[in-house]
Amino acid sequence: MSNTTVKKTSVSKKSTNSKTKSVKAKTAKTSSANNEVKKITNLSVGMLKRMFLGAYNLLDKNKEYINSMNVFPVPDGDTGLNMSLTMRSAMAEVENVANNLVELTDGIARGALKGARGNSGVITSQILKGIMTVLGKIGNGKITTRVFASAMTEGAKTAYAAVTLPKEGTILTVVRVMAEEAEKIARETDDFVEFFQKVIDAGEIILAKTPEMLPVLKKAGVVDSGGRGLITIFMGLLATLEGNLEIKELKHDSDMVVFRDTADEVAEIEDISEIEFAYCTEFFVVNIKKTTTMASIDKFRVRLMELGDSVICVGDLNMVKVHVHTNTPNLALGAALELGEITKIKIENMLEQNRELRNSRNIPDKEQGIVQVATGEGVCSLLRDLGVDFVIKGGQTSNPSAEEIATACDRVHAKTIFVFPNNKNITLAAMNAQSLTKKNIVIIPTKSVCEGISSAIAFSADASVEENTQTFLATMENVVSASVTYAVRDTQMDNLDIKKGDIIGLDEKSIITKGKNPNEVAMKLCEILMQDSMGSITIYYGEDVKESDAQSVAEKIQNKFPMVDVTVVNGGQNIYYYLIALE
Repeated sequence: MSNTTVKKTSVSKKSTNSKTKSVKAKTAKTSSANNEVKKITNLSVGMLKRMFLGAYNLLDKNKEYINSMNVFPVPDGDTGLNMSLTMRSAMAEVENVANNLVELTDGIARGALKGARGNSGVITSQILKGIMTVLGKIGNGKITTRVFASAMTEGAKTAYAAVTLPKEGTILTVVRVMAEEAEKIARETDDFVEFFQKVIDAGEIILAKTPEMLPVLKKAGVVDSGGRGLITIFMGLLATLEGNLEIKELKHDSDMVVFRDTADEVAEIEDISEIEFAYCTEFFVVNIKKTTTMASIDKFRVRLMELGDSVICVGDLNMVKVHVHTNTPNLALGAALELGEITKIKIENMLEQNRELRNSRNIPDKEQGIVQVATGEGVCSLLRDLGVDFVIKGGQTSNPSAEEIATACDRVHAKTIFVFPNNKNITLAAMNAQSLTKKNIVIIPTKSVCEGISSAIAFSADASVEENTQTFLATMENVVSASVTYAVRDTQMDNLDIKKGDIIGLDEKSIITKGKNPNEVAMKLCEILMQDSMGSITIYYGEDVKESDAQSVAEKIQNKFPMVDVTVVNGGQNIYYYLIALE
């Protein structure tokens, strides 16, 4: 979609090997008797407190740098700030703690949770909670490298458990791999300086791989910002342990994994990620009702997932911390009131944050952009890969409103925006959206996502608006769309006696066949709709279909029509077993 050309290169060994430049392992205290290096094999309470204070200071010093890499889960540029504020709250909680390990660890865990902000902040608080849980239980024992490694493992487990839909390539991956390596390193050394340096090295290696795990990072040309923030915390721990209290601004060449030929070639924010849910909503539930149980909290967590994404709901019957990205914060707050009282409510408009971040980069409007309506992770990912600027999640049973379509158009940084409703029931809402935005909108009345995909393939950034419009309309005419689903009620249609639960095959107008299973109906559809002029059949299989079944259908269709190209794509859509495009 973009007129800019982004040249990508893989992370070189040189950049990966330079990861240790930021924190150099210095010689520890020297024995005056024999001038030998004195190993640090046990952390006192006082040292532990100073180490985490140093970690906070280094993180706070570099929060803007970490912010600059923030594109996931939304490009709102606040990961560093949120992690820093979370750490600051933890340090404020233990400011007056002396040599009491239980008070220190409890205070850090409690303070981090109380001050946790944003997705990254809450995850950081859970990492700290897991670490402090283990450290706080050793009593009069020693905090050795093995103990700290076990604490990191618990921190990773706690963080994963807190996130409803863990995503690899994020801070979660970084903390997990660092913890796994820490367990191995602790078996090899009891020296904390060597231990932390090797743990940081392991973190840098996995951080450099995050763009390969999360396409949005690769597209933006950065590593995961939360992962960089976590490694910065560990760098602060090590620097304090070594007695290096100088707070430095960090610069990691390996954090930027995409290189551009000119300064004008900048990855556009809208090309990087979509902000589907506008409001980052956070609050605490306190004074829990006597009737509330842990099952009630679990049910509440499920409700939050229905209202948005990036859901984190952690706590117990004393206090629950909530974080969710949603378009209806009022509903999230209302559901919470059924559990207890709500306090410390914070609602931030991420669209505004995104606009500020975008404007700060002085990105000009491109000439043309595309907004499409679709469902299914595979279908949505395909559309994004084809250059669609914004995919509104919706379809047959979830029609977006005119306001939602207009809002999507407002988020696209283009002078003219083509809107593809991909469903005849959404076309009118798309037309009404024209009066709700100042953007120049052109409605392409696609009736299926198959038409939308083919149109996205046909788009040319070099063509005029008029030329692309004509291309899209012609493309629609050349696509015959079909689908396989199930009947929701008994009906009589086109001489077919349909019973509830029957597997049915539809074209763009009506039910044209039925059968006992989706594979059988998909085959019948292709036989009925196939024309001599057609040269390709694309089968998008849904979330309830096994890949092997889809491949079996494709093989049968290929055998039936040997001169036609048959392609199978994991669409991931619900309701429809198969979406089929014949062209």
